[in-house]
Amino acid sequence: MTTLSQHDQQPATPSHSSPPPRGRPGGAPAADADRALVGGVGLAVTHAKWILIETFRVPIAWIGGMLFPVLAFSFFALPIPAVRDDSAAAMQAIVSMMVFGFLANGLFSLGLELASQRAKPWAPYLRTLPGRRGARIVGLITATLVTALISVVPVLVVGLLFTAAAPDPGRLALGIATVVATSVPAALIGLIIGTTCGEKAAIAVTQLVMFVMAFASGLFLPPMMFPAWLEVATRFLPVRAARELSLSVATGTPVEWWMLVSFLVWTVVLAVVGVVLFRRDEGRRFR
Repeated sequence: MTTLSQHDQQPATPSHSSPPPRGRPGGAPAADADRALVGGVGLAVTHAKWILIETFRVPIAWIGGMLFPVLAFSFFALPIPAVRDDSAAAMQAIVSMMVFGFLANGLFSLGLELASQRAKPWAPYLRTLPGRRGARIVGLITATLVTALISVVPVLVVGLLFTAAAPDPGRLALGIATVVATSVPAALIGLIIGTTCGEKAAIAVTQLVMFVMAFASGLFLPPMMFPAWLEVATRFLPVRAARELSLSVATGTPVEWWMLVSFLVWTVVLAVVGVVLFRRDEGRRFR
């Protein structure tokens, strides 16, 4: 029989240089946080992809949203020679209809879609699954931005072909980017409507908010045609600020202080209200 030496009887001690096991407290929390962030972004992209797939499977769903702004432009701008034949007036009409396209898509896509999802059992079930709850909303907002960008293409084509508008390409690109950035309040209003209203009520509320915001913000009629008191009062509307900021960037005119203040204040207030309502939402309530 062989005997073990004293060296062989000592238990082997783990090397201090070996890395700690993955997933245990000794691991890197920063790496876990990075993985969680990447997973949240990936989940939002997945939501956006499938929302777009569902939308494009029904052609009238996106064709109607694409034609709505250009039809409004054709009815309110093209028949008027003072607008059609004047470069500055035509540019104002084009920018206004681009803002209107983002307003309509933000309200309808977010407001009606969220209200419809809350009325079905699938959305509450998704909230029980692991993952970031906000990824679904981020995906819905991303898909809405894509459809809104598609809706402004016919407005640009018709406006540049059939009016006297001749914008600088660089400023036009910056103006489109400003339209996208300033559409955040409209998207947040849609989020609030979809979170607080039922499926049927959301239709009426969305239509009312859209037309009031569009007319009062000067999207169909220039604010210079308003009475003096109304022109000043509408400066405090988020869509009016979006119109004026986008128009100033696209045409190179100075940006006034009230445009930025109105946009930033509305964005912060609506974001806080939207997040609070979304976190407290319990889906459809039977009472």
